[in-house]
Amino acid sequence: MVHFVGAGPGAVDLITIRGQKYIEEADVIIYAGSLVNPELLSKARPDCQVYDSSRLSLEEVIDLMKDSERSGEKIVRLHTGDPSIYGAIREQMDELDKLGISYDYTPGVSSFCGAASALNLEYTLPGISQSVLLTRMPGRTPVPDKDPTMVFFLSAGNIDGLVKELLEAGRSKDTPCAIVYKATWPDEEKYVTTLENLALVAEQHNITKTALIIVGDVVAPKGYDKSKLYDATFTTGFREGSSTNE
Repeated sequence: MVHFVGAGPGAVDLITIRGQKYIEEADVIIYAGSLVNPELLSKARPDCQVYDSSRLSLEEVIDLMKDSERSGEKIVRLHTGDPSIYGAIREQMDELDKLGISYDYTPGVSSFCGAASALNLEYTLPGISQSVLLTRMPGRTPVPDKDPTMVFFLSAGNIDGLVKELLEAGRSKDTPCAIVYKATWPDEEKYVTTLENLALVAEQHNITKTALIIVGDVVAPKGYDKSKLYDATFTTGFREGSSTNE
């Protein structure tokens, strides 16, 4: 089993209780050394094997997971902030799927939440702003000129209206969507569908509140580009890239 864990924005006491528990139990920890606070590793057992992924390629990370899993070891893949945001976790999960290795994912406090805390700021002030767009400048990884992923809060009670507005705005009826009811609760429910069928799925499962709606190709990705951060051919501040990806 591989546990993907969000380390939080930096402060050691902002990791989740579950994430800290996995660190304390781990036989192997592979952590993003360029950003994760190394003090979090002090919670690991003295005999835990610790690897800094900033010096590794994707293939090397997967090989470590594969070897550790064969030995029956508990593996923690420790990412900064919350791994769902620029965490390059999908490509790792896809490789683990190919190998038949089980995994789960423990969310973390994202740096955009940490920044709000530093400023005592509310992003969604009534009458000022009700939307937050998370993005970045293009670098080695380009920013695609496509519709952004959209996450809708407080909208499960009017899904028909939401679908109508998105279709009128130009979104395809085949756009992948997900509805997640009471995320991380014991009675969590999650359904993947299309924009055309979103309202029907919600009605079938009697979901009218306490749900997030996610709209965009990331829900069912096809043909995505892998992260440059773990590309063996790319040079970073922590390792020298090879001339080929073999």
